[in-house]
Amino acid sequence: MARPSRRLRLGLGFTVAAVVLTGVIVAHELGSPTRGVEQAPHADAPACADIAEGYPAALDGHELADTGVPGVAVWGDQSVVLRCGLEPPAPTTDLCVTVDSVDWVYRQDESGDGRKVIITYGRDPAVEVAFDAQDTAVDRALVELSRIVRPVRQRNHCVDSTGG
Repeated sequence: MARPSRRLRLGLGFTVAAVVLTGVIVAHELGSPTRGVEQAPHADAPACADIAEGYPAALDGHELADTGVPGVAVWGDQSVVLRCGLEPPAPTTDLCVTVDSVDWVYRQDESGDGRKVIITYGRDPAVEVAFDAQDTAVDRALVELSRIVRPVRQRNHCVDSTGG
């Protein structure tokens, strides 16, 4: 039986290497804490870097993952996902709560399937947080996140329904 040519052996070697490399990349992406999370348009803003320095190592029992993506923090298996660098929301009648001097607007249109999405109001850049509400105590986590967001200057405030 004739031995395969050198060209055939090299081609086979490259094919096997490509398949293995593709498998490693796919496994890495599936296990990545940022899978499906997009970096915000202004994630490189200095305020986002300042916020990143204050990320807590744990949030409501979930460990901070190393994302390597500017402006993105993930705790647990995406139990809490923070994105800094979004455009501030326009004036809205959506539900707004103030936690430790930080106004947060509930984004009902982006929430669902057990996830609650909120965004800071009146701060530029805005910070958006998505919570797995079945796995995270949103109120406790908001207290900690408000602490790191508070240094971003507030330019506008929510207005409650009583005109206050």
